[in-house]
Amino acid sequence: MTPATSASRASLFTPVLIGGSLILLINFALRASFGVFQIPIAQEFGWPRAEFSLAIAIQNLAWGIGQPIFGALGERWGDRWSIIIGAFLYSAGLILTAFATTPEAMQLLEIIVGFGVAGTGFGVILAVIGRAASDENRSLALGLATAAGSAGQVFGAPLAEGLLAFYPWQTVFIIFGIIVLTCLLFLPMLGGGKPASRHELEESLGSVLKRAFTDPSYLMIFAGFFSCGYQLAFITAHFPAMITEMCGPINPMGTLASLGITTTSALGAVAISLIGLANIAGAIFAGWLGKRYTKKYLLAGIYTLRTIAAAAFILMPITPTSVIIFSLVMGGLWLATVPLTSGLVAHIYGLRYMGTLYGFVFLSHQLGSFLGVWLGGKMYDAYGDYTLVWWVGVGVGAFSAIIHLPVREAPARLATA
Repeated sequence: MTPATSASRASLFTPVLIGGSLILLINFALRASFGVFQIPIAQEFGWPRAEFSLAIAIQNLAWGIGQPIFGALGERWGDRWSIIIGAFLYSAGLILTAFATTPEAMQLLEIIVGFGVAGTGFGVILAVIGRAASDENRSLALGLATAAGSAGQVFGAPLAEGLLAFYPWQTVFIIFGIIVLTCLLFLPMLGGGKPASRHELEESLGSVLKRAFTDPSYLMIFAGFFSCGYQLAFITAHFPAMITEMCGPINPMGTLASLGITTTSALGAVAISLIGLANIAGAIFAGWLGKRYTKKYLLAGIYTLRTIAAAAFILMPITPTSVIIFSLVMGGLWLATVPLTSGLVAHIYGLRYMGTLYGFVFLSHQLGSFLGVWLGGKMYDAYGDYTLVWWVGVGVGAFSAIIHLPVREAPARLATA
């Protein structure tokens, strides 16, 4: 190993990257498990599928609304405050949800959970990592951090499924509420994080936002990320239940049964885990590609492949084999959009207000998430399965593939006030 190689690796794997990645791992392990609770909660209370779906949809919307708020808070007062507030909101929301007995109460409490996810999620953490990374390593660092979120998804849904075998769902929510506070243990690794001065914020934040929202490229990035949110949130919230009800039976003498996966319900939880596992490689590879190739074309390619994979899956009979293949393919493309989209925002508009600017783009993602989760439950109750809402996801995926092509991928000169 040459000295240059050692220096490059040392500058990539910084305490900031490691600490931020661990926070994202915890955040996404818990968030990715919510789909596992669809059937237990509906069965206990006799609610239509749309009720808990709306709760998750509201959580995703609150996450999106909170993202630019926490991004601006981090840039004004320091990233640590965003993470601390987010962790306590996340924990409180989960614990209080355990005591909800009406759909309205659960839906209201998911607003708190959503804001907690925002304070400990991509918008804040990727901005911290992006500012700390060198220009050469930034895209790959963002990919590694995104992969850490996927690593959480690998065991989040199976952990929830395993705990539900021994505890009621209320107890599992309380356990998760305690686990999320472990995020705070990694704050010292993120460094001091100097916030922008009052003069800097008053001088230029409004100008930066005004210029971005009148830039067609920013608006196209904003609109394109909607599809990502729709597809990911729908699958996270509904895919376990969809597999439970629509997948063909598991061969009791087959490989899955020998691994202990004997029901389609267990396969649903494993599918979410496989998506997360495949995306560890997918996110890192996307981050690596992002430092070498044009990000907008990479994004268009990812959305095209997602569209093809989703269409092929629903057109063929749903079997355990097709579920596994689809999970691995979709997993490779799952969060590959995140390092590319966040890196594109940083490349065009700079690092200073990356948290706020990416936060607004992420709001579009969460608007898509809200629609994907809510529409999934609504259409299920209306038609008895998920086929129609799945095809809507295929359509929005194709839209995102097209809308990224005209983006002008060049640094913008943002005037200050």
